[in-house]
Amino acid sequence: MTPPPSPKGSAADRLVDRALRGLIGTALRMPYARRVPFMGAALRRAIGPIAGYRRRAETNLAMIYPDMPADVRRRTADGVCDNFGRTLIENYSWAEFGDRLAATTPTGDGLAAIAQAKADGRPVIFVTGHFGNHEAPRHILTRKGYDVGGLYRPMANAYFNAHYAPTMTAWGGPVFEQGRRGTMGFARHLKSGGMGTLLFDVANKGGLPIAFMGKPANTVTSAADIAIKLDALVVPYFGTRRADGLLFDVEIQSPIKHAAPAQMMQDMTDRLTDKVTEHPDQWFWVHRRWKNAP
Repeated sequence: MTPPPSPKGSAADRLVDRALRGLIGTALRMPYARRVPFMGAALRRAIGPIAGYRRRAETNLAMIYPDMPADVRRRTADGVCDNFGRTLIENYSWAEFGDRLAATTPTGDGLAAIAQAKADGRPVIFVTGHFGNHEAPRHILTRKGYDVGGLYRPMANAYFNAHYAPTMTAWGGPVFEQGRRGTMGFARHLKSGGMGTLLFDVANKGGLPIAFMGKPANTVTSAADIAIKLDALVVPYFGTRRADGLLFDVEIQSPIKHAAPAQMMQDMTDRLTDKVTEHPDQWFWVHRRWKNAP
């Protein structure tokens, strides 16, 4: 078998990857209940400020919430970095993370709909954003017997992506890398009656300006386009971190009605907006989400 090509990137990318590898390796040697808050603190106190994550989060928060006091904005940005660190190490600890979620009972009006879709052999596209831990619902549904795959966007740092990608592909249904080949594989999986997850809250210059948190954010219509083509059920789901920082509330929401792609994407985005408004420190404000907006 031909080995995969070696990742390529800048010297800075390599340096960041080495630092993260060391931090992740240190955390993984700790008991689970210690490693998760450890990584949260590391991102909140050190990496977030140094890497500019906290500053970017504060900039985005100031744009969306211009009346938010500076001290509240700083606390929220710190919470964003903390959630980022926790999510990162939870996903590297996917087996233990899944075990922790085993006793979680999902809620929501979409549970009956996905059970019926499974019985009918109808494809299901779960849609969500970088909120809480977006892998928590997939873990829960996998344990309940659903074969949930996904389509993911590789990280910009190829060195880091080389060891982060297996955290998504090592368990659950088939997961495909974004691109023509991956999208075709994802579509084939759905066409056979499969289920898969799409995260739609990443900026894309080829997308449509969909209102998110009151501002236009370029959004690709892939989830709606595929759903219409395959008559797939579109179900938003979210894993909201609880106050203890370790457990989650998992909600499987009612399906999005089929309509024009732009309307479907707006409906999905409105669901995410509600979650972010309720828990602003759990969304990844570090993203340059509005960078390509007109």
